[in-house]
Amino acid sequence: MARYHHPMTITYRSYLRLPELLDVQSPLSGVHDELLFITIHQASELWMKLCLHELGEARRRIAADDVAPALKMMARVSRIQAQLIQSWEVLATMTPADYAAMRGKLGSSSGFQSDQYRSLEFVMGNRNPAMVDVFDESDVRARLSDELARPSLYDEALRLLARRGLPIPADRLERDFAQSVPPSRDVEACWATVYGHPNDHWDLYALAEKLVDLEYHVQLWRFGHLKTVERVIGFKTGTGGTAGVPYLARVVEQRFFPELLNVRTSL
Repeated sequence: MARYHHPMTITYRSYLRLPELLDVQSPLSGVHDELLFITIHQASELWMKLCLHELGEARRRIAADDVAPALKMMARVSRIQAQLIQSWEVLATMTPADYAAMRGKLGSSSGFQSDQYRSLEFVMGNRNPAMVDVFDESDVRARLSDELARPSLYDEALRLLARRGLPIPADRLERDFAQSVPPSRDVEACWATVYGHPNDHWDLYALAEKLVDLEYHVQLWRFGHLKTVERVIGFKTGTGGTAGVPYLARVVEQRFFPELLNVRTSL
């Protein structure tokens, strides 16, 4: 049931539900730095929630040929990503000894289990159905499976190009959207047309640059994660059983919009 408050009774604390919000940081170890660790990760999840809110609506606007509001939303996400990137600077103040003192209380929990992060990857177009199996909760699995079944933000961008008369291959417009696909030279050629004649395709040109901004900031976030983990735990195995730094290094190599990066070579 929705909460109702008469406007005159709403306070800063009640509107933001601060008592509940500030009561969910629950350190288990008694180690001073555990509150830092919890706060950084909880704040990151809140920022990711907002990213999903913005990108979901941006995707809907692009599908409706309403590009201008989508550009604003995507620009906002890039600013949010800058906050996420900066958070690694704060977490990196934790020393190896600080982390070792609390690590045993984390059990098998790991950022690898963040369903919101996985949703962000799926929304942007990095599709891997096997990642759904990481999660035990049926509602999370259902939500991620639903996301896999629909076109990604990039898929909708390509559909927009096709509606504007650019020759996007048919196999990129109707396909199994749960699967990632290799880069297409034909798609790259369409983006080359946009970049070669920006005045004729101004909103598509702006959309391309907003997509590149998103990828740029995701890669900076991933690299910050890699270097923070390297600094704090070295090359130990991650708490969730991943290979730690080597795994994160492979993740950094993954690309969301390869044609938009490849086209820069030919311009």
